[in-house]
Parts: sequence; structure tokens; C-alpha cells
Amino acid sequence: MSKNVVVVFPSLYSLNKIDYLVSGISIILKTKKLGFSKIRKNDSVIIVESDDPVFVSSAITSLFGIEKVAIAKEIENSFNVIVSTIATVGANLLLKGEKFYVKVDGTATDYVPKDIELAATSALIEKTVNFQTKPGTESSYDKIIYTYTTKSHAYVCIFIDKGMGGIPNKSQNQKILCCIYDEISVIACLQTLKMGFDVKILVCYSNESELLNIVKMLNQILHKLLQTKVELHFCKLEMKSSMRSILFKTAMITEILLSFAKRSSVDRISLAISPLIFPAWFIEHNAMRVFLKNIIPWFPLSGIDNSIFDIANEIGLGKYMSKIENLCRTKFKKDLPKGKINKISQISLRNIKTITITLGPTNIHDIIDSLKSEH
Repeated sequence: MSKNVVVVFPSLYSLNKIDYLVSGISIILKTKKLGFSKIRKNDSVIIVESDDPVFVSSAITSLFGIEKVAIAKEIENSFNVIVSTIATVGANLLLKGEKFYVKVDGTATDYVPKDIELAATSALIEKTVNFQTKPGTESSYDKIIYTYTTKSHAYVCIFIDKGMGGIPNKSQNQKILCCIYDEISVIACLQTLKMGFDVKILVCYSNESELLNIVKMLNQILHKLLQTKVELHFCKLEMKSSMRSILFKTAMITEILLSFAKRSSVDRISLAISPLIFPAWFIEHNAMRVFLKNIIPWFPLSGIDNSIFDIANEIGLGKYMSKIENLCRTKFKKDLPKGKINKISQISLRNIKTITITLGPTNIHDIIDSLKSEH
């Protein structure tokens, strides 16, 4: 007897943090009001039983710490049952003339995975002879029929979706302060979340138009905090347009982060400064400023190259990426007016507002309205 379940495959780096992943799955499903009857571990995978596996699997793929998520038929780990189920599932998935590839991973009992692959491939050829399907190879196929086996069960996948990777939310058990002020800082915050930190968010902006644009980008990652209510902090930068070079603004935001971190008793800050974009002297300047305040700097964008655009597209920020491309073309001058940076950062710190919103479909309006009521 088989039943449809959602199978969650933890990322390699989450295998020792599965309990955090189980907790995150439970939280996001409850937050999105998606029903499930049970979440259980089976060897190194997590099984979610639900009457609505499509929506459940979609919600789960937004979590960090996951390699892939599948909707699958759960059956007993029996050679004949697995072969028969792969043939049935494959026959329902394949279209006329398609090449297929049968792949089996996991724990074997009285057989090796290759035995299943060969037997299931033969059974599927026989079952789809009228469709003129044919077996492909690991590098060339139209559809893969993937099966994962544990000691007790096998999971024949009907649908597989790619996960976000990284490690589970808050699995580091450490708080960190992120600042969101432009396109690249949103990506940096996302990468910090992907590293398993408990993120506190400060938004910096110069005017109402910039605020609205930043809040729209912020909204793309709020649900990844796995909180129903989110506390957000906003700081209006007292900058003249002539002072808005990217180095000046970034260095000033580092100073604001340092002061706000001390005020909030947070001993780590995340800096949206990539060595692939910014000069080494500027990165070292910011790092030294942080260390002098006895705070630990994190550079989540270290080593990220063109994958930054893939990350942006995954969370719906693709339309903002032209600004990052322009930043990559910028030639920087070694000129930091430190006196002005300190003065403006201290003036800007007087303008911090804190709001709490309940996450939902109207986040952007709720944030803007809350800030207006604060003023």
C-alpha cells in the first residue's frame, strides 16, 4: 500500500542540524496555515504527511538547509514493490518519445541500488512500449524517475524541486545585525540567513522614494525569518546628494551598525561588502573599525561571483540586478572623509524608529503606514 508524502532532503551541511530543520518546517507550515498530520524523520530524510502536498512542498522549498523537496509515493522497502511502483509512476509521467533515467539512492537491504535501476528500467520500457519511450543516461534524459530508500521505506518521486541550500534558520544560536539599504545589501542579508544566524534587521534610507524601493526588496526575504511578528528598525540617513558615493555611504552605515549593535547588545554585524566588488583597502578599513569596537564582522558575500544574480532571481529580485552590474563597473578612489562619516552617522542615529508588523499579504503597506504613524 502506498501514500503520497512530501520528502525533504537536508543539505549536506544540515545533516547534523535536522532537528532545527524539522522545527523550521513546522513553523512555516503553521505560519502559512497549511495543514499536516505528521512530520517525522526517516534515516537522513524528513517526511511530511499532508492532504495538500503541492502547497506544502512549495512552502518548504523556501527554507534554508534543504537540498531538494519531493512529492513521492511512500512504499515498503521491497525489491518487487519498488520496481513495480517505479514502472507505474514513470508510465504516468512520461510523454511519447521521451528518454527517461531511473536513479535509486539510499539504504539497500538485500539488493544493491543498481539492481533496482536495471529491473525498473526494463519494467518501464515494457509498460510504455506504445509511447516509444527509451532509456537515457545520467547526462542525457528528458525525465528522471528518482527513488530514495531507507531501512523501512522507499520513496518514488513524482515531482522534485530544488532547495535553497545553506543551513537551517537560527541553527547557529547566534544573533547578528544586518543593514538593508540597497540591492546588494538585501542579498547579503539573505546570505546571512542562509548561514543559520538569528538576524536582526536595520533599514537605512535617505528619502521616501528610496524607502519604498528598499521595503519592496525587504519584503522578498521577510518570510525567511520564520516569525509571525517581525521587529524592524529604520534609520533615515541625513546625507546631502553630494556625499552619496557608494564608499562614503557604506562606511557610514558600518558606523551606524556598530553603534546600533552596541545599543542592542548584539556582538556580530553583517557587512554587505564583497571583495569581488570593493577594493581590499576599503574592506580592511571596515573590518578594523568593527574589531576596534569589540564586535565581530561577517562578510557573507565573500567568494560570491556571478551566483549573486542567480540568488537574486530565486527570490524575485532579478529586476534590481542592473544596479549591481553598474556597481561592478565602478572605479573607486581612496578617499574617505572620516570626520564627516562620524558626524553624519551620529546625527542619523537620532532618527531610528522601531516597528513591529504581523507578516501577511500587505507587508509593504503595513511597514510604510507604521512608519508614518511613528513620525
